[in-house]
Amino acid sequence: MSYKTVLVHVDKDKQAIERVKLAAQIAMNEDAHLIGAAPSGVSRFIYQSRFIYEGGGMATHLDNHLEELRGAAKDSLALFESTVRGIGVQSYEARQIDDEAGAGISLQARYSDLVVVGQANADEPSSTTLPDFPEFVVMNAGRPVLIVPYVGKYDAAPKRVLIAWDASTSATRAVTAAIPLLKRAQNVDVVVFNADSRGDAHGEQPGADIGLYLARHRINVNVVRQKTDIDVGNALLSIATDLGSDMIVMGGYGHSRFREILLGGVTRTVLESMTVPILMAH
Repeated sequence: MSYKTVLVHVDKDKQAIERVKLAAQIAMNEDAHLIGAAPSGVSRFIYQSRFIYEGGGMATHLDNHLEELRGAAKDSLALFESTVRGIGVQSYEARQIDDEAGAGISLQARYSDLVVVGQANADEPSSTTLPDFPEFVVMNAGRPVLIVPYVGKYDAAPKRVLIAWDASTSATRAVTAAIPLLKRAQNVDVVVFNADSRGDAHGEQPGADIGLYLARHRINVNVVRQKTDIDVGNALLSIATDLGSDMIVMGGYGHSRFREILLGGVTRTVLESMTVPILMAH
């Protein structure tokens, strides 16, 4: 089990270089092909409907705007290529997409094993990605998504990983997708919060079955059972700090209603306050 195609979102965000470096290191560790994808930021449906603007010079104005956006995407991809060449990635490609970021990356993700995107920064909003971009990709890509905080530098081979385990299908997909990274970790902690609230989902010994599953993959695993009276999102971030975790693996919960993403409380809390990379699957 390994990653053979890694997709990374490329833009002019300040953290983009660190995100690209992390994705490049993962690709090299896994002997995978790396794709840097830069969406122009304009919906493909607007571009395809260009004929609507054919009067009064609107088409020319739209074309000029599209060229500006394409130019910015090309600049981002040039930086991507120079960065991955410098790192030593052997198999890579730069891909420009005429689409807005959420839909464009979600579509490209379906032909990848892992997607790497950045956390949204409310203090410095992007001109080409909407604030709900990371969660939109989690909910719509059909692939595991590694979300990188907008500050800091991170290792592609985390030493201590924390798994938030609630025996759900989303958590199961996240754990399975994370196995290549978990195998490289020195220690993996599986935390089970308030196991009694999940009925018989965890079995007689909550966390024991997932611990055994991971151990069979030769992953050094430790199960932590914890009760909490605070919301699970903040409890998860707190225990990650206490354990010195440098990555969290968890299910992503929520659903889409048109473009609006309605997140579960834990997912929302973690995405807003994350301080280490989060691997999520829906």
